[in-house]
Amino acid sequence: MIITGSAAEGKVMSVITRRLTVPELSQQILTMATSGVYRESVFEALRPMATKKQISAAIAHAKRFGLHSVASLRDDELGTYYQVDLVKYQSLEQTIATSTHFGDDADLLERVVSANSAMQRMLTIAKGLATVLGVIGIICLLENRNQLGIGLLSGAISAAGVWALQRSLHKPDF
Repeated sequence: MIITGSAAEGKVMSVITRRLTVPELSQQILTMATSGVYRESVFEALRPMATKKQISAAIAHAKRFGLHSVASLRDDELGTYYQVDLVKYQSLEQTIATSTHFGDDADLLERVVSANSAMQRMLTIAKGLATVLGVIGIICLLENRNQLGIGLLSGAISAAGVWALQRSLHKPDF
C-alpha cells in the first residue's frame, strides 16, 4: 500500500506489481542497453518486477536480438557492460514480444539435434521394417504360404505408409 497526499485525506492506493515475462524483460533490457548499461544496473532496475534468475534468462534471450557485451568496459563492481546492435535490434524488434524463451542456447541446440536424430532413426526403422516385411511377404507368396505372404505384404504397406507420412512431416531446415 502506498499512501498518497496527506493521511487525513485518506487516499490509499494499492500497488500490484506483476512479474514480467522473459520477452517483456528482454524488451526492457534492450531499451536500457541502447545507450549502454551495466549488468548490475539491469538487476537493480528490474528487481522489483522479476527474480534474478528471470532477469538472467531475459539477458540471454535479449542476446538473440542484438544485446552484446563490451569487454573493454567491464567493471569489477558493476559487471558486464551491455550495448545493443541497433541494426539487428531494429530488424527483429517486432518478434521480441511474440518469441518464446527456450532456455540456454546450448540446451536449445542439443534439443534440436536430439529431436532431429530421433526423427532420422524413426525414418530408418520404418523404411527398414517396410522393406523386410515386403521381402519376407514375397518369399512367403513364392513358397505358397499365401495367407502369411498377404499378411506380411499388408504390414509392409502399412509400414511404408508410416514411413511416407514421417518423411513428409520431417523437413530439416538446416
